[in-house]
Amino acid sequence: MDDKNKKKKKAVINDKVWLLISFCTAMLVWWLLSIGETSGSSFPFADKVVPAVGTMIERGAFWKDIRSSLFCVAAGFGLGFITSLPIAFLMAWYQPVQKIIEPWINFIRNIPALGYAPLLVLMFGVGQKPAVILIWICTFMTMSITIYQGIKNIDVTLIKAARVLGANDFDIFLKIICPATVPFIITAVRLGLGAALTTLLAAESTGAQAGIGMRIRSLSNSFESAPMLMYIILLGIIGLILVKIVDIIERKLTGWQETIG
Repeated sequence: MDDKNKKKKKAVINDKVWLLISFCTAMLVWWLLSIGETSGSSFPFADKVVPAVGTMIERGAFWKDIRSSLFCVAAGFGLGFITSLPIAFLMAWYQPVQKIIEPWINFIRNIPALGYAPLLVLMFGVGQKPAVILIWICTFMTMSITIYQGIKNIDVTLIKAARVLGANDFDIFLKIICPATVPFIITAVRLGLGAALTTLLAAESTGAQAGIGMRIRSLSNSFESAPMLMYIILLGIIGLILVKIVDIIERKLTGWQETIG
């Protein structure tokens, strides 16, 4: 038991060391970009980017932008998750549903979000509503296909064995399909969050009055590189936090799975 604890502590220390090395490497690359002749104006170093937080707070934009973007991401992702689950299960369980819906999901998800963003503005007007709907569409497309593919990859022999033992469709769904699908749902959530954040720029270009994506576009128009880079880094930090939350949930729900490494 002591050896096992020692190995865990050593692994944690090694992870922290590698994290420190990774951070120092990133800071070095950032510094080199900041002193470059052509890249310096686009990549100001931390001594200029960090004070930009105070600048945007003084303008009354910083917290307003964060609240607006988090609302759009949460609402769009939530709608995408709620609607993708039943559609994915229906496509996997009933072939006619899959034949009708899957081609259109694949068709729409291959169109860049900026392609139909103007259509949503014409339909719903400017503001947060078209942004939420755009994020919903993108996350729905990503998650429904991911969950559907996961369900299709479940071992058929488990379902056949359950039927031989007298299980009905509800028992098979509850005791076999659902537990086996959890890892794929977690993967879909991770991909959906990534899709939501990457769609944010396009979503908030639909006439939003506030938001990280809208502010990045506005600052780029005024050539304010320091606060613009600060918002880009902020978007990455939010993404990392969300990924960590998903990792914690995954460990809770799929602790029974064997993992490599």
